[in-house]
Amino acid sequence: MPPDGGATRHQSRERALSLLYEAQMKGETPRQVLDALVVAPDEYCAHLVEAVEAHGERADELIAQATIGWAPDRMAVLDRLVLRLAAAELLDPEGPPAAVVLDEAVELAKEYSTEDSGRFVNGVLSAVAETLAER
Repeated sequence: MPPDGGATRHQSRERALSLLYEAQMKGETPRQVLDALVVAPDEYCAHLVEAVEAHGERADELIAQATIGWAPDRMAVLDRLVLRLAAAELLDPEGPPAAVVLDEAVELAKEYSTEDSGRFVNGVLSAVAETLAER
């Protein structure tokens, strides 16, 4: 835990993933879920959720390019949300290094999704990161 008692970035990502999942299950936008919270999440969590909403279309395009022949609606919901979260973070020019984003996404996928999710997420995000590095 940071010295100021705030959430770690990993905890912020976990919370952001749970809020994105809530939005998905309720059929709401991430912003609607954020606005309905009684207690606001930490600043980085809110930033991540807002980034997914702002960059969601571009993130989905990058994911679709990296998963040729594997439609996003065929992916496990949590895998798709972890990929969107990480892709939005990769799209942030002031975000953490790609290696950190990939490592965190793989950890989230392993912890919250299926046994094979870590490898799947790593492969997709590696391709996304490579595409972004080329531009």
